[in-house]
Amino acid sequence: MIRNLQAVKNSLETTCKCHGVSGSCTTKTCWKSLPHFNQLGDYLMKRYLNAKKVTLFDRIEKQRKSDEFQSQNKPRDLIYIENSPNYCEANYALGSYGTVSRACNRSSIGSDSCDLMCCGRGYNTHHYTRTWQCHCKFMWCCHVSCKICNEKVEAYTCK
Repeated sequence: MIRNLQAVKNSLETTCKCHGVSGSCTTKTCWKSLPHFNQLGDYLMKRYLNAKKVTLFDRIEKQRKSDEFQSQNKPRDLIYIENSPNYCEANYALGSYGTVSRACNRSSIGSDSCDLMCCGRGYNTHHYTRTWQCHCKFMWCCHVSCKICNEKVEAYTCK
């Protein structure tokens, strides 16, 4: 667990701000911050996809295998002991609802893509009309007048 938290800690960026009169940098304050959520997600996904499986070993083997463990696993590697569950299929005991009926993006190549999200089962295409208030104007006094806008939408969900 601590090792995996280190992977997030390694992604911290140093951000600095200058303080001073008329733009001078008489005092500089710096702090560590997480990168944008998407950047952090991409970073962790790369680490997750390349995570290394390790086995627990007893105390006698621990000393002998310690050097071997360190040489095989870099500090930036994520490690795991048990295989991940199959997230494609529902497993309510683990809190996983699977991907059946989950919305997906047909044109994406990311983790939200129908190809990846639907686990090779394909996807359904749904057509519907989205209606909303648009072109709203404030009318003097105390009334807002809007038009009704419609658009045809195509959505995709996993089979």
